[in-house]
Amino acid sequence: MPITPRDIRNIALAGHPGAGKTTLFEALLHAGGLIQTAGSIERGNTVGDFDAEEIARGHSIQSSLASIEQAGLRINLIDTPGYADFRGPTLAALTAVETVAIVVNAAAGIEYGTRRMMHYARERGLARMLVVNRMDAEGTDLPSLVESLRAEFGPECLPVNLPERGRQRVLDAFFHQEGETDFDSLGQAHARILDQVVEINERMMGRYLDEGEQALSAQELHDAFEQCLREGHLVPIVFLSARSGAGVPEFIEVARRLLPNPGESNPPPYRRASDGVPIDVSPDPARHVLADVFKIQHDAFLGKIAVFRVHQGTVRRDAQLFIDDARKPFKVGHLFRLRGKDTVEITEAIPGDIVAVAKVDEIHPDAVLHDSHDEDGIRLDPIALPQPMFALAIEAASKGQEQKLALALSRLAEEDPCFRIEHHKELNETVVRGLGELHLKVTLARMRARFGVEVTQRAPRIAYRETVGRVAEGHHRHKKQTGGAGQFGEVFLRIEPLPRGAGFEFVDAVKGGTIPGQFMPAVEKGVRQGLGRGAVAGYPIEDVRVTIVDGKSHPVDSKEVAFVSAGRRAFLDAVLKADPLLLEPIVDLEVNVPEAHVGDLTGALASRRARILGTDSPRAGEGLIRAQAPLAELDGFATELKATTAGQGRYTMELAHYEATPPVVQKRLAAAWKPGAEED
Repeated sequence: MPITPRDIRNIALAGHPGAGKTTLFEALLHAGGLIQTAGSIERGNTVGDFDAEEIARGHSIQSSLASIEQAGLRINLIDTPGYADFRGPTLAALTAVETVAIVVNAAAGIEYGTRRMMHYARERGLARMLVVNRMDAEGTDLPSLVESLRAEFGPECLPVNLPERGRQRVLDAFFHQEGETDFDSLGQAHARILDQVVEINERMMGRYLDEGEQALSAQELHDAFEQCLREGHLVPIVFLSARSGAGVPEFIEVARRLLPNPGESNPPPYRRASDGVPIDVSPDPARHVLADVFKIQHDAFLGKIAVFRVHQGTVRRDAQLFIDDARKPFKVGHLFRLRGKDTVEITEAIPGDIVAVAKVDEIHPDAVLHDSHDEDGIRLDPIALPQPMFALAIEAASKGQEQKLALALSRLAEEDPCFRIEHHKELNETVVRGLGELHLKVTLARMRARFGVEVTQRAPRIAYRETVGRVAEGHHRHKKQTGGAGQFGEVFLRIEPLPRGAGFEFVDAVKGGTIPGQFMPAVEKGVRQGLGRGAVAGYPIEDVRVTIVDGKSHPVDSKEVAFVSAGRRAFLDAVLKADPLLLEPIVDLEVNVPEAHVGDLTGALASRRARILGTDSPRAGEGLIRAQAPLAELDGFATELKATTAGQGRYTMELAHYEATPPVVQKRLAAAWKPGAEED
C-alpha cells in the first residue's frame, strides 16, 4: 500500500547537550531498518553528525534528517543540536514537524535545554513528548524524575509506558492495564492517562464516569488523545535506553499509534502577507502545493540544497514551482529525501514529507514554494529566534581574499539562521554575530576548512542603540547658492519616544503643501540617515516617531538633495533637544554552578551591574542563578566562571531587551565618539 499523509509522523529530537539525541537518532534508524549497525559519537560514524567539526567535537552543530519506513509507517526524524550556541538550526527544524521529542538524560534530570525546548515547542503549538533516556543508568531515581518533570512542566506530563524487568524493557500503559513494572502500578498509570484524556471532552468524561472505560470506543480515545496533544493538555513521558536499544521499538510504536499525523496537528500558521489573514491549509495531496523551506545546506557536488516540508499538494519530479511571489517558476529537476549527508532520489512528495531540491540559486530560508499564482503573497509565520549578541569584527587575513570571504560568509549565513553578517560602512568593518563564543569559533573554523579562508578577528563595538526621552521639535533650513541654480529646503518636525521595541514611525502632517509631495520621500530619506548615524555616541536611533509638521520650498531652487539635508539636520536638532538616551543590550542569564560557589558567582555578577532574579537548586549539589546583566559587562565572564568553579560552571544567555545606560556610561561613550563631518 502506498504511503498517505495519515501514515507520516514528523518528529524533532531536541533537548540539552549530552541528553542522547544523536544516539537515539541512530538507535531509531537501526530499529527502523535504515542502517544495519548504529553508529556512535565516540567512533565518529553516526548518520547525524557527519560534518568534520561535529566529529571532532563530539556534538551536533547542525540539524540532520533521515526517514524510516516500517509496516506502512513513515517517520521523518530530525536530530537537532543541543548547545544554545547552535539553537538556530534547532528552532528552524520545529517549523517542519508536528511533534517535538525532548530528550532528558535520566542521570542528569531537568537541565536548561530541557526547559527551553519545552518552552519553544509550546509557543509553536506543537505536540510535546518527554523521552527519558538512559533509564538503565546506575543510581538513577526514575520515580523522583517523573515527579520533577510534573512539578516543572505541569501535571499533564504522564508516563505512557513504564520500565520493566530491571529496566531492560518497557511496558505500554495506555493500551494495557495489567503487568509488572519496576515502579508505579501499570493500572494506576493507565487510569491517570485516561482521566487526563477524557477531561478534554465533557460528553466523553460523563460517559466515562457513568459507565467506565468500556463505554468509549478506540476511535474516540484516539481523537481525544490527539486533541490533548494539540492543546498541550497532555505531554506523554516515555522511557528508553538509546545505547542498549531498550524501549526504542516501543518508541516507534508510540509514534505509530499515538503521535499526530499531519492532519491531526494544529494547522501550519500560513497567512496572507498583505493583511495577516490566516490561510486554510490542508494535508490534501490533490490541492495546490504549499511548502516551506526551513533549511539550506551546501554540498560539494550537488551545490545548494534546499530542504522543505510539504504541507499541501503533491510535488513531483519535473514539476514547476514558484518561490514566494516570483513570476517565473523553477523546474524540480531532481527531488531528494535526505539520509544524513546522503541523498536518495524520489519521484514525488506528499503532504507531511520532508524533501529537498538542489541547484536552485534563488531559493532561500523561509521561502514558500507553490505551484499556482493563487498562492502568491502567502507566508508561514516564522519562529521566534534568539538574537545573536556575540560579535567579532573580521577581515581577510591576506589581500585578494575579500570576495572569497564574502561568498563563504553568505553561504554560512544561509545555513544558520542565527549567524548574521553586518557591514559597518562608517567603520569599514565587517562584523559577524552569533549566539555565543563557541558558535562563532565553530563557524569560523568551518569556514576555514570548507572554503580555505583565513581571517583576522578582533572585538567589535557593543550593539548599543539610541533613543529620546521626551517630545521635542527640530528645524533646519538648507540654503546653498553656488552661482547657478541654488538649493533650498526647510523642514520643521517633531520627535517623540515610542515604547521599547516599537522601531521607527514617519508621519507626514504637513498641510497646505508647504513641502510639495514629491519632496517628502527625500525628507524621510534624510531622517533615516540621521537614524543610522546617531546623535549621542554614533549608534542607531530607534523607538521614535518623527512627524513632519511644516516646511518651505522654492519654486526654482528646491531639490531632492536640499530636503534630504534639511530632513537629516532637523531630525538631529530635535534629538539633541529631546533628552537623548543611550540604550544597552540586557541579556537573560542562567548560570549553573556547584552549590558551594553560588555566593561567589552572585557577587561576581552583581559587580558587573547584574540584577539577580533568583537562585534555585535543580538537583543536589548544584545551584542555578537567574539574572539579567548588561552585555557590555560580561566581557571575560566565561573566564572568571571557569576559574571560580574549576571548569564545572556553565551559563547560557539570550537577549532580553534594551534599557538606558547609567549616565556615567553614556557620558564616557559620548566623549569617545568622534562624529564625521556633516555633509551639506
